[in-house]
Amino acid sequence: MAALKFLRRSFVALAALYFLLLIPAPEPAAPAGANRTPFAWNRDAFWSSLETQLREARALDCDRLAPRIDSAISNLQRALDAIAAGRLAPENPGFGLLETNLFDLAPLAAACPKRLPEFAGLYTRARDAVKRQSEHWEMNSVAARQTIYRLLYGGRAALEEILLQTPGQAVPALTAGPDEPSQTPSASVLGVTVHSGDILVSRGGAPTSALIARGNDFPGNFSHVALVHVDEQTRAASVIEAHIERGVVVSSFADYLADKKLRLMALRLRADLPQLIADPWLPHRAASLALRQATTRHIPYDFVMDYHDHTKQFCSEVASAAFEPYGITLWMGISRVSARGTVSWLSAFGVRQFETQEPSDLEYDPQLRVVAEWRDPRTLLQDHADNATTDVMLEDAEAGERLAYARLLLPFAQLTKGYSAILNCLGKVGPVPEGMGAIAALRHKTFSRRHAAIRARLVELADDFKRQNGYAAPYWELIKLARKAKTEIRTKS
Repeated sequence: MAALKFLRRSFVALAALYFLLLIPAPEPAAPAGANRTPFAWNRDAFWSSLETQLREARALDCDRLAPRIDSAISNLQRALDAIAAGRLAPENPGFGLLETNLFDLAPLAAACPKRLPEFAGLYTRARDAVKRQSEHWEMNSVAARQTIYRLLYGGRAALEEILLQTPGQAVPALTAGPDEPSQTPSASVLGVTVHSGDILVSRGGAPTSALIARGNDFPGNFSHVALVHVDEQTRAASVIEAHIERGVVVSSFADYLADKKLRLMALRLRADLPQLIADPWLPHRAASLALRQATTRHIPYDFVMDYHDHTKQFCSEVASAAFEPYGITLWMGISRVSARGTVSWLSAFGVRQFETQEPSDLEYDPQLRVVAEWRDPRTLLQDHADNATTDVMLEDAEAGERLAYARLLLPFAQLTKGYSAILNCLGKVGPVPEGMGAIAALRHKTFSRRHAAIRARLVELADDFKRQNGYAAPYWELIKLARKAKTEIRTKS
C-alpha cells in the first residue's frame, strides 16, 4: 500500500513538473530587419532561353559548335578588355555587357565540356577585374552591391551549371586565383600555398548552413568563416573558428577539413593596402591575436550576430575582430537581412542583428583577393539542392508561415538544456548548444527534418528530370522541382 502511494505521488509530481516545463518562456517580438529591398534577378524568361539554347547546342557536336563558341569567347574577351581599360563606376553599362556575355557563353560551353577550362579561366579573370574595379566604389551603395553580386555570384552560378552538365569529365576541384603576394608564414594546403592571416569561407552540409548562406539580401554560397594561422617556427597551419556547440576554438587543418564542407574559398588581404605596406606581417599578427584569445579564454558563440561586441563571437566575427585592432575593417559592404519571413525565422533561432557580417558577403570586400576556390564536383549537386530547398522554404516564411516546434517535447528540451548548461559550466559540450534556448533547439530540429524531407524528394525529381531530358536540371528548374516536392510532402502530411 505504501509503495502504491509513493508511485502515485511520484506520478503526480512528474506530471506537475511536465506541465510546468510545458510553459514556454516569453519570446521577444521579431525584429524589424534591415529595412532594405532584397536583391531579385527577375530574369525568368532569360533563364528559360538559356535552357533552350542548351538543348539546341546539345544536338550539335563540338566541331559544329566551335565557331559559335569562339565568337562568344571573343565577345567576352572584348568586354573584359573594356572593363580593364580604365576606372569605371558600378553603373557603367560595360558590366551589364560582361554579365550577358558570360551567360551567353555558358550553354555553349556546357554542351561542349572540353571548352570548360576556357570558360573557367574567363570567369576567374572577370572576377578579378570586377574586384579591382570595386576598390574605388562605395560598397554600401545599391549599385556597387548589385554589380559585384551579379558578376561574382552570377558568374559562379554559370560556371557551376556547366560543371553539372559534364558527367564523367575530369573536373578539377581547384580553381586558382591570382597569387596575391604575402610575407607572412606559409604552408601548403590542398595544393595551394596559404599564408598566416588568410581567411577561409566555406559551406557546410547541414540544412542550417544553407539557411545562413541563403538568408541574406544577396543570397550566397557560403555559411562559415575561419582564420588561418601558420606558426613562424614550425610552419604548422591551424584554423581559428567559431562553432555553435563550442564557441571559438583552434582546429588543426585536418580537423577543419574533416568537418563536412561542400565548397571552400581562400581570401587574402591585398598587399597594396596602406596598412600592409606599413606592416607586411599585419595579417600574421591578427591571426596570432585570434589564436591567443581562443586559447586563453572561453569565447561563447554569438547567436545574436552582434559583430560590435566581441565577448561572444560568431564565425565571421572571429576574422573581423582579429583585424580590427590593426586598422582593418572587414565587410566594407555590410550584410543586411530585410525579408520579413527570413528575419522571422532567423530571429526564432536567436538572431537579433540584421545589419551584420554574413559569410557570403566577405567575397565582395574589395580589400580581399580570391586566391583559390575548391568545389567537389561530387557534392555540387547537393549544394544546389540544399539551396533550392531552402529558397522554397523561405518562400513560405515570406508568406507568413512561422517556424514551428513540437510543443509537447518542450519539457524534455528544457531538461536537456539544463543538463547542457551544467556541462558548459564544467567546460564540456552539451546536447543543446551554449547560447541556444530549448525552443530554438526544437525549432532547429523541425527545420532540419522538413528540409531533409523536401530535399530527398527534390533529388528524386531531379534524377527523373535528367532521365527525361538528358541533362541535369539547371538551378531555376531545381526551384520548380523543390516547390513540387514541398507540395507533395505537405499533401501527404
